[in-house]
Amino acid sequence: MSKRVLLLLAEGFEPLEAAGFTDVLGWANIDGDEPIELVSAGLRPCLRATFGFSVVPDALVADLDLDTFDALAVPGGFASAGFYEDALSEPFLAVIRHFEAREKPVASVCVASLALGAAGVLQGRRATTYHQVGGQRKAQLEAYGAQFVDQAIVIDGKLLTSTGPGTGVEVAFALLRQLTSKQVADQIRTLMRVPRPDAIWQMTPQVPTA
Repeated sequence: MSKRVLLLLAEGFEPLEAAGFTDVLGWANIDGDEPIELVSAGLRPCLRATFGFSVVPDALVADLDLDTFDALAVPGGFASAGFYEDALSEPFLAVIRHFEAREKPVASVCVASLALGAAGVLQGRRATTYHQVGGQRKAQLEAYGAQFVDQAIVIDGKLLTSTGPGTGVEVAFALLRQLTSKQVADQIRTLMRVPRPDAIWQMTPQVPTA
């Protein structure tokens, strides 16, 4: 059975964080056991990515039937590029709530977990986000009721959160495992020649505690 994944893009999204999903799921569509269609969508017909180039998504969110999708992927972005204008807006948050209410996987990268928090889906759940000295984003996540875990990727049921652009590929593999199987995800990793991170990568705090 084929799968459909919605790649939800906000103004000011970070390209590398989106690329993890486009590449891993794209390879899986070609070389996996079943087709996987990735559809990008935003609140605007044209988006400006974090580093300034324009992106035309496949569709507008308002034109989609969200029930036809099996999972949601949300890249993060930069405040200075306008990311939170879209990512914390009600139409954006409503998409996240739709998937969570139907118990479908929701995968986020970096500060996109703040959109999950604002949508109300992280209350009492383990999650992470980009964390710097001073803890601004950590405090925001906790204010939404999440239990902050300082690990590269945190999976709580069908909610997947991570800490930065370098985690994007691994979040995509984790989402692929949930949609298909560990065998398929491992096969695609091998074909793509993506090394498997060690335990130190996963467990090292973003901000040294000593």
